Amino acid sequence: MQGDGHIAASSGHTSLGHYSVSLGRLSRAAVERVQHLANGLPLASFAGKSAVAREVDALVHRLAQQGLLEYRLFAAQDEQDVVVIEPQVAEYWPRRAKLGSRDTVVLSRFAYLRRRGNEMVLESPRAGALFRICDPAIAATLATLSRPHKVSELRHASSVNLALLELLADCQILLKLNAQDGDGLRVHEGDGHLVLWDFHDLVFHTRSTEGRQSNPIGGAYMYADAVPPLPVVRPRWSGKTIDLRKFSTSESHSPLATLLRERHSIRDFDDRHPITLAELAQFLDTAARVLSEWKSGDNFEGHPETTYSTRPYPAAGSAYELELYLAVSNCEGLPRGLYHYDAGGHALTAIEISAQQQDQQQKHLVALSAAAQFAMDAPGPPQVLITIAARFGRISWKYSSIAYSLILKDVGCLIQTFYLTATDMDLGGCAIGTGNIDLFAKMTGLEFHVEGPVGQFALGRGKKGEPKLEHVAV
Repeated sequence: MQGDGHIAASSGHTSLGHYSVSLGRLSRAAVERVQHLANGLPLASFAGKSAVAREVDALVHRLAQQGLLEYRLFAAQDEQDVVVIEPQVAEYWPRRAKLGSRDTVVLSRFAYLRRRGNEMVLESPRAGALFRICDPAIAATLATLSRPHKVSELRHASSVNLALLELLADCQILLKLNAQDGDGLRVHEGDGHLVLWDFHDLVFHTRSTEGRQSNPIGGAYMYADAVPPLPVVRPRWSGKTIDLRKFSTSESHSPLATLLRERHSIRDFDDRHPITLAELAQFLDTAARVLSEWKSGDNFEGHPETTYSTRPYPAAGSAYELELYLAVSNCEGLPRGLYHYDAGGHALTAIEISAQQQDQQQKHLVALSAAAQFAMDAPGPPQVLITIAARFGRISWKYSSIAYSLILKDVGCLIQTFYLTATDMDLGGCAIGTGNIDLFAKMTGLEFHVEGPVGQFALGRGKKGEPKLEHVAV
């Protein structure tokens, strides 16, 4: 309780600092009811239409949006937790998919059961929540679901009840098979784009970005108390050393060598003299434009004819799966908004939204720029934030198990190209090591596993005299 009658939820002091969320005012009766949240408040207890129930329901949903709730399934006889659901996305709310006794279910091929500390957790990169398994018998039953089973078999022969099965199905951890799905080994799981994803790639994509998982991201220094940092330069090996300094020349460097030495991250942008549309056009033309297109031919490697392109940066197998989306906050000659860069036509296309969605889109743009500002520890947002997205199927169609690794290598090549281009044009730029894949999906309407963020780069006119800081912002 706050002195002015408001209430707040606080996480206390953690390694990430003190975190508090204001929750507004509640009536005395509602305050008394929500005190039970510390141990658990039954969902049904505030499902009514009374004023107190509506107050509690609004508060609980507010807490859920902040990621401050978990949901307990417990045995009625002793109130011991059987399963605890930990949301991974703000929109998660426990819902039960309808399952009948004759339905056949199997674990998604993206589901995995692992040890976390002294616990077992069941999760999936597709799920909005993970399930902390407190009863070993349930873990054993879940293991049997690597093969399809009838719901009736599970209900009569195990400790897994229908409610849990339906909660797992709602999270797409459990799949309901149709007759044409056969043994369920590699069904499309309701989305044909998932056929091209391997398990480890989708897990890596969701667990190394923001938006679909609740773990701390960025410079959290989680292991600072456990191990010391490694030295900046690796200690020398004990073999014979050949000193290369005597071969180095003191003559003037080539233009490329000069660019490489002058390249540095710039986080503080001059908003009184922002980047212009002409400069942005030149930047994209130099760094990312399609230079030519060509076809493989029908008999190339024995595969169907495929179209490829050539661009200023290298890409695995000339797939060029990367797409650029520009969140423009301050660019002379270009209205504020979200744009896609058409590398083939060298044009910017505004992402169209309905009139009803405009306010929400503006909020998303602010959130996107604010997250980039926070990641860079900058005094203000970037003038242009470039989100590098990948059309995952473009590269996984050929490379399968190494697809995501190749995508990240391509991102590194493109970011270095951005840096050198910005340096050559006397612009400022900074690579950003985080990105919210769920926010991007909301802004574009694209599913996170179809086309999603794999990198970001802040661009603008840097303030003169900013010190050089040689690291990626995370």
